[in-house]
Amino acid sequence: MPVSGAGPRILVVEDEPVINQAVTDRLRGSGYDVVQAWDGPGAVAQFSDAVPDLVILDVMLPGFDGHEVCRRVQRDRPVPVLMLTARDDETDLLVGLGVGADDYLTKPFSMRELVARIRALLRRVERAATLATRGPARIRLGPLDIDPARRRVSIDGVDVHLTPTEFDLLVCLADAPGTVHTREQLLAEVWDWPDAAGTRTVDSHVKSLRSKLGAGLVRTVHGVGYALEATS
Repeated sequence: MPVSGAGPRILVVEDEPVINQAVTDRLRGSGYDVVQAWDGPGAVAQFSDAVPDLVILDVMLPGFDGHEVCRRVQRDRPVPVLMLTARDDETDLLVGLGVGADDYLTKPFSMRELVARIRALLRRVERAATLATRGPARIRLGPLDIDPARRRVSIDGVDVHLTPTEFDLLVCLADAPGTVHTREQLLAEVWDWPDAAGTRTVDSHVKSLRSKLGAGLVRTVHGVGYALEATS
């Protein structure tokens, strides 16, 4: 049962009872309100009933997998999704990002890192809401049009659907077009991580961003990081 009056509500979706309960206990001990699900259909139902602020989602689930769960819940209401995967496979990671996941952890993972990732995701949601109320100026770079207040992106007038993390990454790069951002800088500014433990996360999100915006928009500076092309 959820903890009455606790902090942000988190839906934990994991079919392994021991892992599900361990994650739930740690999050409740950290002050979160937690609801649980153990399969794909149950996850979608709990998402609708509990209205969580964040979802922790295992990829391999009975009923239908975590990717399908992510598609369905993001279609109803955008929410931060942290995916758990047993395989450190780039194809799986890109599929997860493509259906709306914001971040991922590979099993086995430490509970400390899990809680840190959750806190970073929730801080980014708060920061995005603050930026939206301030109404920051639109960014136009050639065919690319970014509206930070409405969190919308278009290319040549055609809307492009980005996950919240992809959007934040694009805005960070677009704030200084042509400037190279190191992976460590992007982790600190976009993911709000104080260290460089997740540079591969940056690479995966850049690949997903390129697949939606075009391969030539984000330039790789090998051994350094990434820059948004200052197109005219």
